[in-house]
Amino acid sequence: MQIEKQLQDLTRLQWSRIRHSSGTAGSFLKAQEEIDGVKMYYKLSNYNIVEGIIGHECVNEILVDRLLDYLNFPHLQYRLIHAKILVNTKEYITYICASEDYKEKGESKTAMDLFYEMEMKKGETPYDFCQRMGWEEQVIQMLTIDYLILNRDRHGANIEVLRNRNKKTTRLAPLFDHGLSLVFQCLDDNALERIDVLEDKVVQAFLGTHSVAKNLQLIPMEKRIKLPSFDETFHKNLFADLEGIISKQRMDKIWEMITKRADQYENISNQR
Repeated sequence: MQIEKQLQDLTRLQWSRIRHSSGTAGSFLKAQEEIDGVKMYYKLSNYNIVEGIIGHECVNEILVDRLLDYLNFPHLQYRLIHAKILVNTKEYITYICASEDYKEKGESKTAMDLFYEMEMKKGETPYDFCQRMGWEEQVIQMLTIDYLILNRDRHGANIEVLRNRNKKTTRLAPLFDHGLSLVFQCLDDNALERIDVLEDKVVQAFLGTHSVAKNLQLIPMEKRIKLPSFDETFHKNLFADLEGIISKQRMDKIWEMITKRADQYENISNQR
């Protein structure tokens, strides 16, 4: 079940603070535990000690999860859980994200920026490096989805390299961590009307520049992905079971963003 609306008591979880990487107010809290030998990771939306849980990043993970499924891009699977939790001894009822450890037995993970620094050839760009490593298809998928959702946070640690030294294998981790995307900066619905869904905001992007639009230019014309139609069936599936979790106004703005950016992506992809 991707969305669990029945309230679960997860007050046992111990949350640690990860500072918001873009420097805005708030923190992201994470927790983990092992269940029947499987390591589980949990994420909380943007939180501050005065207002409590103020963000919608966990819902974004589910929305992008569904979009990635539709595009058939490999990615980490998330679940959205209605949970009672404790943060700083205060109880909250909220929705949190859960995911399983994606490492296979014997694998260790390294942030892409560190791996690139260790293994790059002189003068090799991050994109060229990934191409040499055989990861170009995954990188193209990553650049494409990051444009569609305006992902602000694809820094070098949000791309991971998985290595098995015994088997001498190296692979990219599936796409993960898409919370800082879509209209995440709107903490209430009143701000949604002011959003320009085609605006090219400054982003963190290890592969490329601070512009998701300019980063599409890294993809050779013949390798750019043809997007499927975002029709009403997909619209229904994208927002299924999210009524009462986010507002209709937020759903409408997110749909506007995805569809208009998809149209703009096609325009950019047809430019030589």
